[in-house]
Amino acid sequence: MRVLVVEDEAKARRYLAQGLHEQGFSVDVIGDGNSALTLLREHDFDVAILDVMLPGRDGWAIVRALRAEGIRTPVLFLSALDHVEDRVRGFELGGNDYLVKPFAFAELLARLRNLTRLPGSATQAGVMRVGDLVVDPLRHRVERAGRGLQLTQKEYALLLLLTRHHGRVLSRTLIAESIWGVCFEAQTNVVDVVIKRLRAKLDAPFPTPLLHTVRGAGYMLDAHAE
Repeated sequence: MRVLVVEDEAKARRYLAQGLHEQGFSVDVIGDGNSALTLLREHDFDVAILDVMLPGRDGWAIVRALRAEGIRTPVLFLSALDHVEDRVRGFELGGNDYLVKPFAFAELLARLRNLTRLPGSATQAGVMRVGDLVVDPLRHRVERAGRGLQLTQKEYALLLLLTRHHGRVLSRTLIAESIWGVCFEAQTNVVDVVIKRLRAKLDAPFPTPLLHTVRGAGYMLDAHAE
């Protein structure tokens, strides 16, 4: 899946590129509107993430030009402009979705999946089971092998996220965004700290581990992984 990220702020470009790469996307990044329009004219992208306020040519003008030329690349607008009129304008010009800054990476990822028709992981309201682990979101209860686990709020949120996506590797960026809802910095070890605490309660007392580290990729909850 090839994504074009058009964002003039260098830190935001790095943040988006890192998170999307970790999720398996092929990412091109550019910082100005004129170059972005050239790329979109000359190459096929599955989706473009387009900031509205850009040097050279703004996001509105880019989408207007694309649609006038019959280029139907799906566009997700990113903008600090949060008025209803701004969102309506984005859709009227031919944008497919609109996300207001600041945003959570998990929401951005969900919107991209929707635009590109990728299957997402459905949120389950009922009891979830992974091996001998039972997570009941309605009662806020966690048991393993019939033994209740006492988790902190963050440990529970992390386990719930991993359980809903069991069998799938979740990157540190996605985990941080989903639980803390803040921009993730690579040097921050908050995810690793909570993973360690959760592992001590979830796996240490039992013979078979459920929480697995996938080196260079992230973490996964799986009853069958080696």
